[in-house]
Amino acid sequence: MNAEVKRAPIRPDWWSKTFAGAVLGVTLAFALAGVFAWAGPGGIAAPDKSQFVMWLIAPLWLTVFGFVWLFRSGIQAMLWLGGANLLAWGLLFWVRG
Repeated sequence: MNAEVKRAPIRPDWWSKTFAGAVLGVTLAFALAGVFAWAGPGGIAAPDKSQFVMWLIAPLWLTVFGFVWLFRSGIQAMLWLGGANLLAWGLLFWVRG
């Protein structure tokens, strides 16, 4: 019995991973910040919340952008981030009502 599982190596798809992190990462950050704005403490009308939400976008985007190169391929990064975008934007529209 050989229980060893061969995994595909991480491929250096720099262009597709960079595209996924830059474009899909920023749209994911916008959606997550929007969810926090609507469903976070105090709701959308909380005082000074808009400034915090604005500054929340950059760390979210850079976190996604930093981890996008851990995907095994560029297409895998685009598929996962595209799915995360669909979920996050769906959640945002659901939260807004």
